[in-house]
Amino acid sequence: MAATHTPHHTHGTSQLWAGGLTVFAAVMLGITGLVGVFRGIMAIAEDDVFLTTPNYVFQWDLTGWGWVHLIVGAVAIVVSFGLYRVSMWARVAGVAIAALVIVANFLSLPYYPAWSILMIAMSGFVIWALCTVKSDDADAR
Repeated sequence: MAATHTPHHTHGTSQLWAGGLTVFAAVMLGITGLVGVFRGIMAIAEDDVFLTTPNYVFQWDLTGWGWVHLIVGAVAIVVSFGLYRVSMWARVAGVAIAALVIVANFLSLPYYPAWSILMIAMSGFVIWALCTVKSDDADAR
């Protein structure tokens, strides 16, 4: 019997990877945004949930931090829906929002350290996923 081999198409594989990474980034950015919205609501509604550090260099009112996290989280959710459509504006905005989430969570690290570290890590994965997809791979999807 003769064995027949089907040729492997690397372009099809790269399209699958591009689509998978973009969906991964969209889901992670959506989760990051949702958690940011919840965190913002918690900070606005009840300040007793958070830790207070008297000697932190970047001191700001906790309600102010709540509004920052609420707004950045809401924008992250909107951008995550744009990533499902694989649009270039959403990829650029996704990297920018994820970078803002990292900065905001670094600055609020002493108030809620566990969530801040988790959000920084999730945003790092979003930036990685959006930056590893080549524009021609994402457009071919």
